Amino acid sequence: MKKVYTRPKSLKPAVFHYCPGCGHSIVHRLIAEVIDELGIQEKVVGVPPPGCSVFAYHYFDVDMLESAHGRGAAVATGMKRANPDCIVFTYQGDGDLAAIGTAETVHAANRGERITAIFINNAVYGMTGGQMAPTTLLEQKTTTTPYGRDLKVEGYPIRMSEIIALTRGAVYVERTAVNSPANIRKTKKAIKKAFQTQIDGLGFALVEVLSPCPTNWKMTPRESWQWIDDVMSKEFPLGLIKDETGNKNAG
Repeated sequence: MKKVYTRPKSLKPAVFHYCPGCGHSIVHRLIAEVIDELGIQEKVVGVPPPGCSVFAYHYFDVDMLESAHGRGAAVATGMKRANPDCIVFTYQGDGDLAAIGTAETVHAANRGERITAIFINNAVYGMTGGQMAPTTLLEQKTTTTPYGRDLKVEGYPIRMSEIIALTRGAVYVERTAVNSPANIRKTKKAIKKAFQTQIDGLGFALVEVLSPCPTNWKMTPRESWQWIDDVMSKEFPLGLIKDETGNKNAG
């Protein structure tokens, strides 16, 4: 029998600890597939954050360097500058990149650091109990907004990709999702282009991925996938936000 689908070489044979329906495992696989296809496994350094994906180094078969909460872009900058031949990527959630790590991320993008940021947006603090995140939607219920996020109290959800796109050093920014086969394919294409942007030495690249969190959303996996289409993507529209790579069909 012909094998048509197998574990990527850049992904260790380890069992994911993520909750059923979580998008992290899907994105991990996509990143590993892209690393294999680009033939860069020996050059890649990943920077995982605290949070649900803190154990990413157990899953990727590449060099990994843990960062303090929010400091992924700063750590990746140091690694890339000290080792310019390495391909460095951060893997960060919304509580990491869009809250405590806002300054590091924005300034790394503005400087045009040759790094790749994979930004997982599930609109909630996942690991610590489901509290409101900067990306929590208006009226969305969390453990710290039991009646829903209130515009007059907590303000609007932050759109980090649009903010990053305004910086002059960011050359590629796209928002995707992993709630359907079609969206998963688009996410892989975007991740591949973000890595290629770094390989070509063009500047900062960021891919935001809308990812389901059934546990903290209090939904079934199927309901969470549908919620991304019906609600979340209305606040965070999917698609290309900025592309100054000179090749808009790459990926």
